[in-house]
Formats: sequence, structure tokens, C-alpha cells
Amino acid sequence: MYMKKINYIRFDWAIKRLLRQKANYDILEGFLSTVLNEDIRIKRILDEEGKIDSVDDRINRIGLLAENSAGELYIIEVQNNREPDFFHRVLCGITKGVTDYISEGNAYGRVKKLYCINIIYFELGLGKDCVYHGHTKFRGIHGNDVLWLTESSRKQLVCEAVGDVCPEYYFLRVDNFDKKTPVTQPDEWIYFLKTSEIPETAKAKGLPEARERLRVDKMSDSDRATYNAHVEAQRYQRSVIKTGRIEGLEEGEAIGLEKGEKIGLEKGKKIGQEKTFVEIVQNAHRNGLTVEQIRAITQLDEEQIRKIIES
Repeated sequence: MYMKKINYIRFDWAIKRLLRQKANYDILEGFLSTVLNEDIRIKRILDEEGKIDSVDDRINRIGLLAENSAGELYIIEVQNNREPDFFHRVLCGITKGVTDYISEGNAYGRVKKLYCINIIYFELGLGKDCVYHGHTKFRGIHGNDVLWLTESSRKQLVCEAVGDVCPEYYFLRVDNFDKKTPVTQPDEWIYFLKTSEIPETAKAKGLPEARERLRVDKMSDSDRATYNAHVEAQRYQRSVIKTGRIEGLEEGEAIGLEKGEKIGLEKGKKIGQEKTFVEIVQNAHRNGLTVEQIRAITQLDEEQIRKIIES
């Protein structure tokens, strides 16, 4: 029996439109809990407070105030940008999480940890993996020892090393995921991020809910039209980038061939000249000409002439 394929909403669109609604927090919580490997609960969407500077900020990133099972607070920046200065944007985003979203009356110590999770649908850096995790370590430049917190600070901050207080970064390079069948639960999420497909066997936290609520056929006509326009724009953008890359390679190859021919001709000419000079020096020497006479004819210096004669 033929089973109709279910089309699911792309995650990069859903995270900007649907997953901001409290009713859908469990989907986003499932994604974050799977990536961070601990139970995460979203407290609120931070940019609802009207502190995002521009429409571009609102579209391209989403700030979350969340907490784990121990009640520790987290600020999480989920971004989906296509910018050459992306890494600088990430740094600015995580900094905004501290400076803009923590009320003046709260102690800085209330923020136990900052995570910056970046979903990337374009080429970013060099590397084969699809998930990269980075964090800060403070080590002595002489003894290579780790800088630890004092006992009182450990109790207050609930961590051990000074670097544990600093932000951590996750880069999910969606296009680098090459598994045809997801194996682990994080794989199931990344598979969905890349293909917009949710296998019936997927059990990662949040995906069963996504399977029910992120179906394209359940969207209103107006939302579906907006979504289809977004998908088409993404497809067009990728096509432009791919075409530009192909044209750039072709142009580079043509320039390389032209340059190679020029270099080859110049090198051949030089080799020919060198060979001619060798023959002239050898013939002149055989005919009894002195080094001084050969130098006057060829304009070579005395050392070059003697090397040719002695070779």
C-alpha cells in the first residue's frame, strides 16, 4: 500500500515562527536537551521583551532564558545566519545575552552558564564533523596548570574551574551530516534539521511532538504561502552560491591555464637561452678563446663561464 510522504516544516523557519509559542516550547526543549545532554526547560523567549535592535536581529537569532533540572539559569542563542563575519556575530550575540537581558537588580552570579547553539545551513570553516563544541580553559603559561575556583566560589557558582563560568559554543553544521540513517538521538535531530524528515522510529525528545505539529499540511493557507516563499528563497540563494562557486572555479582555471602557458613559455625561453650560452661558451673554449674573450662575447661573468667550461 502506498504511503503518502509527510512534509515537515523546515526547522530554520519553525524556530523563527512556531517554536516561539509557549505551546511549542516542548519541541525546542527537546532539541536543546538532546544537544546538551541534560533536561532543559525554557523560561521565556528573551526578545519578546522588545530589546532586539532590528528586524534582522529578530529574524536571524532567538534568545532563550532556560534552566536545567538543578535550577541553574542558562542563556542560549540559537542563530541561523549566512554572513561572512558570522563568528563575530556569534560573539556579539552571546555578549548581548549578558548585557541586555540580565536585569540590573540581579547579581551576575545568577547566570550560571551561557550556551550559544548555532544551527548552520551553509559552509563554515574547515572540518569533517557536523557538530563542534568549544569551551574555555585557563592554563598557566609556565606550569600548564588549570585555574580553579576557590571553595566559596565553587559553592556559589556550582562549578569547578574558572573556565566553566565562560560561555560554551556549539556549531551544528547541518550540511555536513552524511548519515543516511540516524543512529543516536542527536543524529535523529540533525537528520531532521537537514532533511526536514522525521522517521517513524525517531524517539529523541521533542521529535514526536514535532511530528504532529510541524506538518506542512496542517498550516493555514497564508502561512503555507509564506513558508513556500521562504523555502524557494533558500533554494534560490543556494543556487546562486553554487553557480557563483562554479563560475569562480572556471574563471580561476582559465586564469591558471593562461598563467601556466605564460610561465611555461618564459621558462622555455630562459632554458633555451641558457642552453645557447652553454653551447657558445663550450665552442669558444674549444676554439682557444680566453675567458676574457668569451665574457666579452656572452656578457656572462667569469664564474659562470668557468663553471660551464669545467662541467
